[in-house]
Amino acid sequence: MPAPPILVRSLGRIDYMSAWRAMVDFTAARGVATPDELWLCEHPPIYTLGQAGKPEHRLVDNGIPLVKVDRGGQITYHGPGQVVVYPLLDLKRRGLGPRAWVGCLEQAVIDLLAEHGVAARRLEGAPGVYVGCGDAARPAKIAALGLRIRRACSYHGLSLNVDMELAPFSAINPCGHAGMPVTQTRDLGIGLTPAQAGEALVRQLLLQLLRQLESP
Repeated sequence: MPAPPILVRSLGRIDYMSAWRAMVDFTAARGVATPDELWLCEHPPIYTLGQAGKPEHRLVDNGIPLVKVDRGGQITYHGPGQVVVYPLLDLKRRGLGPRAWVGCLEQAVIDLLAEHGVAARRLEGAPGVYVGCGDAARPAKIAALGLRIRRACSYHGLSLNVDMELAPFSAINPCGHAGMPVTQTRDLGIGLTPAQAGEALVRQLLLQLLRQLESP
């Protein structure tokens, strides 16, 4: 069965637990003909810890809630001014394995930044997207990802730091990496609002998925 069109939903600012429960329910209820969806949102301040996440990666209790979730990966922070995209995809229908799917998510961010003259890349063993990878500076993380795949259907997704308060990242080892610098598009001279960055990121992700369908 060919993959049906993808429905894009803009959820605005929504609390994390509501979005998580909705993703779980959507994935549990979907059938072979259920269209894929991309959910675009922001969250109030929260830390999330992946299934195999180590609590010691939270260095300081600063009053921001922490929730253990069913995605892969370690600890990360979500807050206002960060764009979050949750792609709810049937990977089998789209001919995507987990590794290729992670590559699509990362490449969407890399291509978005390249449009604005910012070079970005992956790091081996550290899923996400990084900038400032020259010899004089340690790479800084600008986008994080974590996925859960059930019955070949993917949920959770990708976060891109746009115009946010970065201080809460100093209370954790971002994604389990001690001392990992974190940055955002605003600090790289990219003048996109979170809403504009979200639209651009969705566009890039849809392009990645189209290329996957068109590839031999």
